Amino acid sequence: MPDQVKILSRRRGFDGFNKLDVLQLQHEQFAGGMGPPIEREVLERGQAVAVIPYDPQADRVVLIQQFRIGALAAGRPPWMTEVVAGRIDPGETAADVAHREAMEEIGRPVDRLELLAGYMVNPACTTESITLFAGRVDSRGAEGVFGLTHEGEDIRVFSVPADEALGWIGTDRVSNATFLIALQSLALNRERLRRIWRD
Repeated sequence: MPDQVKILSRRRGFDGFNKLDVLQLQHEQFAGGMGPPIEREVLERGQAVAVIPYDPQADRVVLIQQFRIGALAAGRPPWMTEVVAGRIDPGETAADVAHREAMEEIGRPVDRLELLAGYMVNPACTTESITLFAGRVDSRGAEGVFGLTHEGEDIRVFSVPADEALGWIGTDRVSNATFLIALQSLALNRERLRRIWRD
């Protein structure tokens, strides 16, 4: 298995909310030896957290909808249904972010967290990785518009029966990877969560 990478140069191509680095590199090849120098761009996004808020008593999930520029640029409907998510800031743990983002985005706490998965969003071009949790939530009255005004957030909150949300898998209601992975993870862990979150 190849394991050698030689970074020849690295420069910052863009330095805004997102950061783009341009690398010249060589990497070992499966046939042996180092390959030729190549240029690759990488979007520096860091680590993030996603939470699927689940109410085991009512068997409902709390979801959000918000505007996404990437969907607009791709020619897709830009108001996307999603789960709670946010970046990990310096000094924060993944659990800290899960609790903070739940309050910011759905206006209610998650009082228990269960780790479901960890994955890279798109290792072909970005450093972003996601830690995915299920978060126990009381879904009663989960509706309204939330988000941080100074961040330009305008987030609609709603809840649906878990069976209904899981039925969206494979349809155009689920059009981003984190939402899809969250629903699939809930499907795999739902009965276990209902059992361990009884109290």
